[in-house]
Amino acid sequence: MPPVVLLIDDSPAIQQLVRARLEGENLVLHVASDGLSGLALASELLPDLILLDVDMPSPDGFEVCRRLKCDDKTMNIPVVFLTGTSTMSEKLLGLELGAMDYVAKPFDPVDLRARVRATLRTSYLVKLLASKAQIDALTGLWDGRHLSERLAAECSLARRSGQPVTVIVSNFDGLSEVNRQHGIVVGNTLLQQAAETYQALVRTEDIVCRLQGDTLAVICPNATVEGACGLARRLADAIAAGSLTAHGTDIRMTASFGVATTVSSDPLPRALEALCRAKANGGNRIETAPSESSHLNQNQADVA
Repeated sequence: MPPVVLLIDDSPAIQQLVRARLEGENLVLHVASDGLSGLALASELLPDLILLDVDMPSPDGFEVCRRLKCDDKTMNIPVVFLTGTSTMSEKLLGLELGAMDYVAKPFDPVDLRARVRATLRTSYLVKLLASKAQIDALTGLWDGRHLSERLAAECSLARRSGQPVTVIVSNFDGLSEVNRQHGIVVGNTLLQQAAETYQALVRTEDIVCRLQGDTLAVICPNATVEGACGLARRLADAIAAGSLTAHGTDIRMTASFGVATTVSSDPLPRALEALCRAKANGGNRIETAPSESSHLNQNQADVA
């Protein structure tokens, strides 16, 4: 099916002009006339490309882009800004927020079509490579699909061998606020640094994956809860000790962790529940999930 493009622009004249310029292209164009409806439509459609006007009433294009890049559902959708006043500072701000390109108004027909084609082609190739390799394009870690497949295999082995498999899940405390203040590029850099830290500290047999957003997961075969908690503590200490300077500000982060183990069922849901408790209890902490038997008894009690 043809790629879907979403235009977010408050000007009927620009909407008509973009339709005319892209007429004949193999794509489906949707239009939103303001930032809020554009955000809602982006979340619903999950388009392959967003053409975003900078100069809109509140929220303006920069704020719309910031919100798109802070949302797990829309953060990987490529954004191309449309603007009539593309100063260098404006371009830098847009790129820091995660935009891929700028197109200046009034549009040259050939230039607009070429940039749209190039962005769609790059997006398609990145998605294709990631799906085939099961590699997360941003961090270089294994992706969520690989996590599901590998964890299913490890749980099957645990049931046969009786040796536990433990999962650690984590995410930053307050990364969305960093993204709002400093831009998605800074948040992405922090996530890339965390990915490198995890890969350096885990055992050879451990599998580090990016589940979604800034949530990272480590599959630890033949590891007890105690051993995995020790690893989680080392990871937490390394995150807290790191820093990144952005716009003259020294950014330091902490992370929260959830840990669960199994010899029979999938431990990931219980690890995620433990992570939620760590967040609810103030963050920058490690929470362990109840044992499988306790979890099963609780579920039975809830049903009763």
